[in-house]
Amino acid sequence: MKLKAILNSDGGTFRTTDMDLYTKAMDEAFRSAGHEIEIAVVSGSDMEAELKRAANRDDLDAMIAGGGDGTISAAAGVAWKSGLPLGVVPAGTMNLFARSLKLPLDIWKVLDVLANGEVIDGDIGSANGRAFVHQFSMGLHARMVRYRESYSFASRLGKISASTRAAIGVVFNPPQFKIEFRADGVTERRKVSALSVSNNHFGANSLMYADDLTGGHLGFYTAPPLTPPGVGRLVFDILRGKFRESTLITEMSVKQVELYFPDARKHKINCVIDGELLRLRGDVEIKIHAGELKLLVGSPVAPQAAAVEPAPGMTV
Repeated sequence: MKLKAILNSDGGTFRTTDMDLYTKAMDEAFRSAGHEIEIAVVSGSDMEAELKRAANRDDLDAMIAGGGDGTISAAAGVAWKSGLPLGVVPAGTMNLFARSLKLPLDIWKVLDVLANGEVIDGDIGSANGRAFVHQFSMGLHARMVRYRESYSFASRLGKISASTRAAIGVVFNPPQFKIEFRADGVTERRKVSALSVSNNHFGANSLMYADDLTGGHLGFYTAPPLTPPGVGRLVFDILRGKFRESTLITEMSVKQVELYFPDARKHKINCVIDGELLRLRGDVEIKIHAGELKLLVGSPVAPQAAAVEPAPGMTV
């Protein structure tokens, strides 16, 4: 294949990486596997334009994006619309998408895996046409992100510290809001403290990412109005990897969900799409696009041949 790799130099891990050494290792890994690769290291502000330029070329078989979850989400949106397969180098804090794809989280080890990988048809979600690979969320998560962004941090550890402070703040000041939704023929109105729509169901893990991105569905989760002790219980369930089993969570598996907000004119309503805090401007239509995102992932490990016991009188 002929590939273009675009690496965000502002991505967490890349900030402290010798990028000359890294791009040399990437070039060697892909060329050793028989591929041709071009590598561009750009700033975060230039990533989107560079991704779009790559997607508009007609001589590439795939592209690779390196950076955090925000960078990878943007790259997936570009790849989805262009039909170009996407490979991921996880260089962020959480690397949720890479975890879902079962890629090594080490930026050096992932090179050989991608260079010797295969292309699969994965799923991608959209909210009013905007792509997301992880989740659309409102309520507790959106408030936590808003609190976190009010703090100053300049490193991965600083971001983790800010997230912890923000989470504690939300526990003692949980939001509540009304929603009306229509999902696969079901219409209902609820008052909630949290709402999340994920690209396939979350797995049994404390970071809340999907174990499989080829199931062809959305996970739709809501939590009722919560008091601080209730938020504490929910956080405890999340930390134990028991989010979906929590008695506070109502779960549905859907292909599409439409969200309406009766109080939108009275209150500011925020949402988070793949980690980015956004202001809602109206109703939201969320869809799953099954098999529409082509992904470069590691090849399955072939099972070892079973040992054969020699028959009597047979020499080995």
